[in-house]
Amino acid sequence: MTCLFASCRHFEVQQHIDFCVTVKPSSCRLGNDTFDIELRGSLIPNTSQFDDSVASIPAGMKHKGSRMKFLLACSILIHILLGASCQAQLLEAAPGDWPWWRGPNFNGIADADQQVPVEWSDTKNVAWKIKLPGRGHSSPVLVGDRLFLLTADEVAQTQSVLCFDRRNGKSLWSREINRGGFQRKISPKNTYATSTVACDGERLFAVISHHDTVFVNALDLDGKPLWQRKAGHWIERKYPNGQASSPVLYGELVIISADGEADEGGFIAALSRRSGEIVWKTPRPPASNYASPIVARVAGRDQVLITGCDQVASYDPANGKLLWSTPAKWMQTGATPVWEGDLVFASGGFPAAETLCIRADGSGDVVWRNNQKCYEQSLLVSDGHVYAINDNGIALCWKARTGKELWRKRLRGPISASPILVGRTIYASNELGATFVYRAAPDGCELLTENQLGTEAFATPTICGSQIFLRVATSTETKRQEWLYCIQDR
Repeated sequence: MTCLFASCRHFEVQQHIDFCVTVKPSSCRLGNDTFDIELRGSLIPNTSQFDDSVASIPAGMKHKGSRMKFLLACSILIHILLGASCQAQLLEAAPGDWPWWRGPNFNGIADADQQVPVEWSDTKNVAWKIKLPGRGHSSPVLVGDRLFLLTADEVAQTQSVLCFDRRNGKSLWSREINRGGFQRKISPKNTYATSTVACDGERLFAVISHHDTVFVNALDLDGKPLWQRKAGHWIERKYPNGQASSPVLYGELVIISADGEADEGGFIAALSRRSGEIVWKTPRPPASNYASPIVARVAGRDQVLITGCDQVASYDPANGKLLWSTPAKWMQTGATPVWEGDLVFASGGFPAAETLCIRADGSGDVVWRNNQKCYEQSLLVSDGHVYAINDNGIALCWKARTGKELWRKRLRGPISASPILVGRTIYASNELGATFVYRAAPDGCELLTENQLGTEAFATPTICGSQIFLRVATSTETKRQEWLYCIQDR
């Protein structure tokens, strides 16, 4: 086949990629047949397939030869275009932004080239602080000069997205996205606004549960509702702890998980960012679990990684097909896997504690394991070493390839928030409002400071643009108030 000219006027990465391929007169030859092609239709990402139903010859189109050869010519053209289209499906964050759960690199590692404070208090290095309405563990998301997070009013049973000016903490807008239908009972350590929102620069995506259903909501950056989608039935029976998982963005998809105890089990699903249409949906085992999915380029391919439900699993982000699964001792976790090279690292804590290193080449082989418990908080991996802080507040370091423990240092627990790595410095908050700042390297751990804000901290810190954003609370016997701090060298 010879193709002298082809133009693609509309090409987007989504469930079925819309395209228009034009080939100039008599420029596409297959054997003795020539085709003038203007093909409009849909393409399935990460495959060489296109929707045959749209592969008909347009009315009035000149062509010579059989329909079979016409379709074959089209298939070859689309295969060429597809190869170029699927190279950049992992989204990139703009410098200084923190647009989704686990930050710009999806792994808890912040930009190393920023000047981040290591010491602060309620009066020291505080750029601004504001009172937050309601209650939530949603971590702050930063895009440009705007900051977004979720909150819930447990008395009025409302769930809302809030937007603030990053520069001064001024409230820009508040959008209620649900009223009523709250789960009757959840863990006292959880909230009805624990999921962190995700932003693609044009839209916000918020995952919440109510009325025994998981919903995905899309707003524009001014808070205008764009769409709402019922992702699926979701309930808890034996373990009513509440929904917690956050969405992840990939290509034109927003990917969510909802592990629950409904008769049909839970699910992991992908929705179109533009329309909210469910692109694919894959069943998960019927078990309560609170982990968020993440998309990683690991072992040479893009994989959706998620842990919990007695396994660590990988799915194809294009179609939701299971790639591999490895048994694990824990049913429940709130942690998100991390990865390096061809290895994936995951931890969980109920009913049994375990940390695993798994080969992600499709074999699912366990490389090493230990009995450390990181139930809600995620791990970090950098330069061949895994860094953890377990539930009791003990910081640890292991060799990534072997699992050999290099050091441990007692800080203070309990821990729910995930640690953040900036260069060689780790920031880790405990549930009591203390944030430990320590230098972490294979040869040892040096505690730099312990900084206290409020009396509670469950949300993971956000660190970008040389600023730290901390969502904390102060509690007394009669009153609880949440605060949002912007910490910056002053």
